[in-house]
Amino acid sequence: MCLSVSKPILAITLGDPAGVGPEVTAKAFPNEAALGRSTPLVIGDARIVAEAAKRWAPGWTVAAIEAPEEAAAVGDRVIPVIDIANCDPARVAIGKVDPYTGNAAYEYVVHSAQLAIDKRISAIVTAPLNKEAMRLAGHMYDGHTGLLGSLTGTKKYFMVLGSDVLRVIHVSTHVTLEEAVKRVKRDRILDTIRAGYEHLKQMGFESPRIAVAGLNPHAGDGGQFGVEEAQEVAPAVEDARAEGIDATGPISPDAVFRMAIDGRYDIVVVLYHDQGHIPVKLVAFEEGVNVTVGLPIIRTSVDHGTGFDIAGQGVASEVNMISALDYAYKMATGDRG
Repeated sequence: MCLSVSKPILAITLGDPAGVGPEVTAKAFPNEAALGRSTPLVIGDARIVAEAAKRWAPGWTVAAIEAPEEAAAVGDRVIPVIDIANCDPARVAIGKVDPYTGNAAYEYVVHSAQLAIDKRISAIVTAPLNKEAMRLAGHMYDGHTGLLGSLTGTKKYFMVLGSDVLRVIHVSTHVTLEEAVKRVKRDRILDTIRAGYEHLKQMGFESPRIAVAGLNPHAGDGGQFGVEEAQEVAPAVEDARAEGIDATGPISPDAVFRMAIDGRYDIVVVLYHDQGHIPVKLVAFEEGVNVTVGLPIIRTSVDHGTGFDIAGQGVASEVNMISALDYAYKMATGDRG
């Protein structure tokens, strides 16, 4: 059955049940439901979600469903859960790295990915999983991004950190700084510019404006501080402009983010992990959303980890999950609000 509903179906994967995923999901769900713009549901173990709702969503109950098409009919103040039934609450060691809960989180993602591939849901919104726990369970991925790339057969995918204040898209992410410099290549930069452009078009931007950061201080300063800008970055920008993309760069990395925040650019292509993460987390720590672009499905995520140190205590903030749901809605509809 393919998706044929007026409201997008946003599927929240529960993440590692030993972390803050159940808490932030239960706290954020009522907010999205109250907006009336989407049909949210949870993919997880209904027993875990029921306990979370009892603790952190007063007045809300849980209904186990078998298919996303059933979610719209569960009634008010009810969280519909596609029940994978793979995580007995009695076996969950809250705040601990455990292959039992690592496997549960993995299975939630696998199930949601298939639903998205089959177009039975509009988007996946992921609560955090623990990479170590997942690997201990025998699933050797670097996290959600690598797992979803494998499940969808995607070779080229990119990380976006998005917020209303600042958006960045990365040429490289989880590699050493030495390796990141080696990956500053014309073709990869051009692919990243294209991915950023397509992402913004999906978000409803008619004419995306893209800035490309330099690698070196002052973007190389005419070759005094490095040659990557002249040899790799500038040619990639020219290639993008030849394709009709409004791209500018290389721009000195100590200035480009301020320019984007001031409204001159809609997204910044950054050349390595921390070049993008630091400014976004500075200006939009709770609102910044992790997005995987280049996949044939929509996936957004909270931009925080499992929070084992605070799990189960009721102090985890749902703001980032609310932002991830909002971003998924915007990607699914092209409505920037």
